[in-house]
Amino acid sequence: MAEPAHHLSTTELDRGILLVSVSGALDAATHQPVVAELDVVFESRPPGVVLDLGEVEFMGSVGIAMLVNCHHRADRLRVPFAVVANTRAVLRPLQISQVDGALPLHASVDEAVAAVRLVST
Repeated sequence: MAEPAHHLSTTELDRGILLVSVSGALDAATHQPVVAELDVVFESRPPGVVLDLGEVEFMGSVGIAMLVNCHHRADRLRVPFAVVANTRAVLRPLQISQVDGALPLHASVDEAVAAVRLVST
């Protein structure tokens, strides 16, 4: 049986910060469940959201657009938001599209959570 294209999970950390972890591919064929999960997460207005892309093996333009949209949505809702991007599969497309400087990128979950905590206090 084939592996699913991605795995998605949401975990509540201390102080109610939500960690959304994605693995596998993040592209036109696989992004919809991730977008749906992020919709639920943002609708709950948590004190912070960390999107962990550390296990993403491929990210297409749809994934980039999703990140930009999440960042804008978090700003509108005033929900602190951070992205864990520490692999070439994620960082390179962000650099090529020149959106890496516009997103709150961090090298580890701990760094991202610390950044979200700092903003939410």
